[in-house]
Amino acid sequence: MTVSSGSPAWYLRRLSRMGPREVGGRAADAVRRRRWRSARPDCPSVTGARFTAVLPAGTIAAIPPDAAKRLIAEADRLMCGHAEYFGVVRDDLTDPDWWCDPKTGRRAPWGYAFDVPYRNEDAVGDIKQIWELSRHQYLTVLAAAYAITGDERYAERVAQHLRSWWTANPPLRGVHWISGIELGIRLLSWVWIRRLLDGWPGAAGLFEGNPVALNQIWHHQRWLAAFPSRGSSANNHVIAEAAGQFAGACAFGWFPTSARWRADALRSLERHLRGNTFDSGLNRELATEYHGLVLELGLAAVAEADAAAVPVPASIRQVLLRMTDALAAIVDNRLRPPRQGDADDGRGLVVDGAGTDRWASLLATGGAVFGRLAWWPAVAGTDVRTPLLAALIRPYAMNGTAPAVTRPASRPAHFADAGMTILRGPEEIWCRCDGGPHGFLSIAAHAHADALSVEVRHDGVDVLADPGTFCYHGQPGWRQYFRSTLGHNTLQLDGSDQSVSGGPFLWTRHARSRVLAADTSDTSDGGMARWCAEHDGYQRSVHRRRVELTAASQELRVVDEVRDQHGPRRAVRLAFHLGPAIAADLADHRVVLTWIRDGEERSAVLDLPGQLSWRAHRGETAPPLGWYSAGFGRKEPTITLVGTGFTGGVDGFTTVLRFRGRGGAWG
Repeated sequence: MTVSSGSPAWYLRRLSRMGPREVGGRAADAVRRRRWRSARPDCPSVTGARFTAVLPAGTIAAIPPDAAKRLIAEADRLMCGHAEYFGVVRDDLTDPDWWCDPKTGRRAPWGYAFDVPYRNEDAVGDIKQIWELSRHQYLTVLAAAYAITGDERYAERVAQHLRSWWTANPPLRGVHWISGIELGIRLLSWVWIRRLLDGWPGAAGLFEGNPVALNQIWHHQRWLAAFPSRGSSANNHVIAEAAGQFAGACAFGWFPTSARWRADALRSLERHLRGNTFDSGLNRELATEYHGLVLELGLAAVAEADAAAVPVPASIRQVLLRMTDALAAIVDNRLRPPRQGDADDGRGLVVDGAGTDRWASLLATGGAVFGRLAWWPAVAGTDVRTPLLAALIRPYAMNGTAPAVTRPASRPAHFADAGMTILRGPEEIWCRCDGGPHGFLSIAAHAHADALSVEVRHDGVDVLADPGTFCYHGQPGWRQYFRSTLGHNTLQLDGSDQSVSGGPFLWTRHARSRVLAADTSDTSDGGMARWCAEHDGYQRSVHRRRVELTAASQELRVVDEVRDQHGPRRAVRLAFHLGPAIAADLADHRVVLTWIRDGEERSAVLDLPGQLSWRAHRGETAPPLGWYSAGFGRKEPTITLVGTGFTGGVDGFTTVLRFRGRGGAWG
């Protein structure tokens, strides 16, 4: 049963996942919100404020010309009013309506911020569409274009839009004062806008000499100090809140409370960066895009600390170092990381144009700040963000507060704490096996019911694909499908998910997985890599899966077993989702897969378990099946192979995927 976010049943289930301290904190928040409805203090007076967190001389000149060219092309599209967010094309950015959702045409209601029913799409529209523009990351792009070109048209457009936004969104009024992650990212954007506009004569008058701007900056920080994400919600949101608060208190440290805000935000950032990160360096939400978001936010916060000469605990740099090494370890040969868990295209700092590879950019920044290891993959391409951040962040080896850390001598492939294992074979075969926890904290907000799922690529092309996320609010049927067990490359029993959902960002029962074996030996000599894990999500039965990658034959074997059955046989559905580039010809239990990569036809054969009856599904809607989401708000039909049958009298279900070599021979 789908439970809508904000319904009475949802609130009861949400309350059940909180501990006493969180309940007490949220009760205090509710009291504070009521008090703030009528008690809205003014920003304290500020005199003599100066912005000193500028870029070092020569930084802009160090930006690679091709990266600058992409950025300026993006800035020119924005100047013409064109942008695309979550699959919706907008042509209204010359003078945007800050409260309008272009997808539904609805406009969020005016009123006290905490009264706005932002989860209700019928009343508000698609909240992600409304919020995204007001992160002001498109304005950081325009500001960067000014810094590179000196063309004042970009700076004037930034000033026009900031003044418009500040007028339309006074403190605590309207939809943009509801969510802390939005305030935190917006505050970080403002810091970089001011920095990148520093050479413009109007910069000081727009920010430190502008009472309206000072009022907005102060109220943003007051809000973030008062309403931090708590307990079961202390995931990537609290990192964004702390990073934005810290950046603002460093760069805009003009208020009597700035020093306290800075110290509190730094403590929160240090605590939650450690709490959100496994010792292996992977993010505990087990949602790769949030690994990227948290890493971007952490690097941006350290940049502000070093620009303001504010000491930060060594543990912060150490966490970011581990996260960077982990990212370098898990990407495929095209620098694509796993597609695991939720993904909403969120970014921490945007100063690049279209076509810039996010993950290559992060690895380039990590290499500049922490130093590349010999096993890191080569990073091709350039970006704007790396030279900007690297100009502010002190190199790790030169930082006196950062003691030596033992970094991996060779490329890690098994992350025991996160339950992630990467099997690699010849011809750029890459396989992710999932035997980890069901998300992070008691609600596991961004988890999917994907225990023991596999994700397989060949030279960076999705062959057995993780379908992605598509949406959060407003379309519960699609939200349910993309996070369901059937929506992943794993086995389903009796038509049920392995973990039980209590709402769009809430799981009330979590499947427990454990990895039984992980042999990720080097397969370059034709050997075999193995992985085996099981989970208890089906209560009366245990699903165990074994995966073997044999290099000599370029063969991936997947064996599924249902163990410890008590009672009658159980209905089985085994799903394999093909990537959107894959064409499939299904005949009985064999599927021939073909695709094009770099102008060359590639192919593979998938032999499916003969005990099951197989059908190919594509682009079905009642119910959804056969879809792939390349990014938030976008989906396209693809082929999903589903085998149905029963467990009784069956030893196991064996699936074999065999790739053909580039020379045309089968492995």
